[in-house]
Amino acid sequence: MSDINATSSMISESARSDSPKHLLSRRSESPHRPSKIARTDDLSDGEQQDSVASKTMTQNPRVQRYLVAVEYIGTRFSGSQQQLNCRTVVGALQEAFHKFIGQPVSIFCSSRTDAGVHALSNVCHVDVERISKRKPGEVLPPHEPAVVRRAVNHFLQKNEGDVMVIDVRCVPPDFHARYKARERTYFYRLLSGPEPLSSFEKDRAWHVPEDLDLLAMQKACRALVGCHDFSSFRAAGCQANSPIRTLDELCVSEVLPTPYFPSITERAQNNFTEENLLACSNNAEVPDSPSTSNHDRLDGFNGAGQGFGVRRRHRCFVVTARARSFLYHQVRLLVGVIKCVGTGDLTVSDVERILNAKTVTAASPMAPACGLYLGNVKYDLP
Repeated sequence: MSDINATSSMISESARSDSPKHLLSRRSESPHRPSKIARTDDLSDGEQQDSVASKTMTQNPRVQRYLVAVEYIGTRFSGSQQQLNCRTVVGALQEAFHKFIGQPVSIFCSSRTDAGVHALSNVCHVDVERISKRKPGEVLPPHEPAVVRRAVNHFLQKNEGDVMVIDVRCVPPDFHARYKARERTYFYRLLSGPEPLSSFEKDRAWHVPEDLDLLAMQKACRALVGCHDFSSFRAAGCQANSPIRTLDELCVSEVLPTPYFPSITERAQNNFTEENLLACSNNAEVPDSPSTSNHDRLDGFNGAGQGFGVRRRHRCFVVTARARSFLYHQVRLLVGVIKCVGTGDLTVSDVERILNAKTVTAASPMAPACGLYLGNVKYDLP
């Protein structure tokens, strides 16, 4: 109870300081897509200067560096990085932190995402100096991570609510969210089927009307895993020093589409008796109803035979790509080729030919941004 009261007090206190002279002037925001920004996970000279600058910012003993994980809906932002006259993830976070602590901050992201790309967990770091609002100059201990999370989310939800802090941790002053990352995992969602895309899936996946061959796509992935020259999967404008990358994982899985609600058949199957529940607790397999065939279950899953007004479901495939770093648009170019293998427009031999061509003009059209999700950024945390 005391933590909640302390958080409410701090939010109220920061809100009182939310006068025009304490706020940064807000730039006019536009939902329109900005011009493309080159991305790279290599260290350029300018990025090295940013890294050094971010380290020196925390020499003040009153400054605490926080590692902050955030989720967001990418279609509502013009990318993650700060840009003029555009609404961005970093811009929204910096505004929320400013309202919380009463002074501007700089936020550094682990991974740059383009307009339309979502994040289940993107990570950034921020330096916060806790200054007493009642007694200027008084040294106060840093905020607890849980307090930072609740307070920043309070201000984010008062805005659009399309970005949220999901975790916060204190880290040493030299810990950099981008350069300390050990690996990154991306997911890409494809929905296959002739039916129009559901309103609930709009801008959340790539709709492919054709049937997709899961086995063929899995074979194509195996041809791309490992250390290669990925010049054929490197968009123009990429500033990475080398096209050599190591794909630790590239695979395709078929999963349930979301949002998912059980059909009549599935609800009946889950209506376990006491005997079945006991069998489950003993890790025993619960047999299907004798009257339910595999074909019936598939029809129930797809929505066929369920009566009027029931939408037929799409098949949902997820491409997972995991590596320490990626080239600009590499994942979306990879998915574009994998999808073409799934539809039969390309073969596994064609994938090998495209990889060996070492030119992006050999690749298939790039997959749209709406299906891509930054899933996780891994660290060796202290």
